Amino acid sequence: MSFTELKREVYEANMELQRRGLVIYTFGNVSQIDRDKGVIAIKPSGVSYDQMKADDMVIVDLENNIVEGSMRPSSDTKTHVHLYRHFDAIGGVTHTHSTYATAWAQAKQSIPCLGTTHADYVHGDITCTRELTDEQVNGDYELETGIQITDAYQDRDPKAAPMVIVAGHAPFTWGKDAAQSVYHAALLEEIARMAYLTRTLDPHAAELKKAVMDKHYLRKHGKNAYYGQSK
Repeated sequence: MSFTELKREVYEANMELQRRGLVIYTFGNVSQIDRDKGVIAIKPSGVSYDQMKADDMVIVDLENNIVEGSMRPSSDTKTHVHLYRHFDAIGGVTHTHSTYATAWAQAKQSIPCLGTTHADYVHGDITCTRELTDEQVNGDYELETGIQITDAYQDRDPKAAPMVIVAGHAPFTWGKDAAQSVYHAALLEEIARMAYLTRTLDPHAAELKKAVMDKHYLRKHGKNAYYGQSK
């Protein structure tokens, strides 16, 4: 894929965040990696979605060096790069401050699997990471945020749970490419909203039975999945 094509795909994914109402002003960013070339395209830092153009996307390498672009890359670039370096199967990363997912992050609570909508896309809860220490905050903050996420996935498959909420911060999602990472960001916001409303109606609402959770997840994502049309 050429740099022009990579930038275009990342630009379109970023604009989809705005179309879906997941960002306002300069909130959020999307990136995509070309693993063959060892480069990432990412939204430029602090540029409004209303003003952004495809050519504004910045190309960086896996050492966080700018390869192509006249603007500074997103301030979250080191977090994205860390995720690409540690989650081999992912091709796109999205970060938003969408309302309901961020509310769970600010409450520092994982989102429990309360129903089948959640179970269709994530096997188990949507993890809220631990809080960063003062030393981490005052060190390489964006890199430490990435470490915070990968630490939470030491015993978990990132493909089975392609979304996380960072304690006190906001969500990150990922997928096979930038477009799918945005799709997961939209799903996360809806799941977070449903969970909030459920726990508002009943603060003691129980988590979904494991057998039902397994059924809904595996019928879409298991080796014998049968949801949808055959390829």
